[in-house]
This record gives sequence, structure tokens and C-alpha cells, in this order.
Amino acid sequence: MSPASHRDESPDRLYTLTGGRTRSAPDTPFDLVTLVVAESEPAPGMQSEHAAILRLCRRPTAVVEVAAGLGLPVGIVRVLLSDLLATGRISARHPRNAAVPGTYRLPDPDILEQVLVGLRNL
Repeated sequence: MSPASHRDESPDRLYTLTGGRTRSAPDTPFDLVTLVVAESEPAPGMQSEHAAILRLCRRPTAVVEVAAGLGLPVGIVRVLLSDLLATGRISARHPRNAAVPGTYRLPDPDILEQVLVGLRNL
């Protein structure tokens, strides 16, 4: 069993990790596949989970992989990532626009409607 599987996931511990916050900042770009890259090394006195994220993200790592590596729920990890993003310790990019910043566009609403109709017909 990995060390992460032994972690305490009690509500009290999770509340403490996030300072009682249940959502990341509204302007943060984190979904499950957002790639996170550490922009600095862990600093002395830093919250252990923040330091662990920086170590995990030395290479581009998806949010869902960070959550799995820490053994924490994705929602909690998003709050922790939001903290690190606000201090410039990480950068975050969606894989679709990682190669060319500013090029991501939402899918055509007509295509989404067709997909929805197709799924309903299954």
C-alpha cells in the first residue's frame, strides 16, 4: 500500500488543509486535465501538501494525477493549487492550449447539441 492510502481523509483534516475553503478561487483554471508545472522549489515552513505538489509537478502533471499522488479529493487539491497559483509557485495550462496560449475556443454549440441528442438516443 502506498503512503498516500494511509492518509487521514477526515472532514476535520480536509477542513484544516484548506483553511475551511471548499472551492478554489473563481478565476482559477483547474479542471481534471489542466496541466500544472512547478515554478519554484518547496520553501522551508511551507504547508506539507503545498511542498508535495511542487515536488510532484516538476514536470507537467494533470490535476487528477496530483490528487491521486497526494491521496486527496480533487476539490481539496484545486483549493491548494489555487493557493500556489496565487503566489506564482505554479503555472497552469489546459492541454488544448498549452502549445499556443490564447487559442482555446469553446466547441461549437451546434456540435454540442448534436452530441447531446446522440447520447440521449443511446
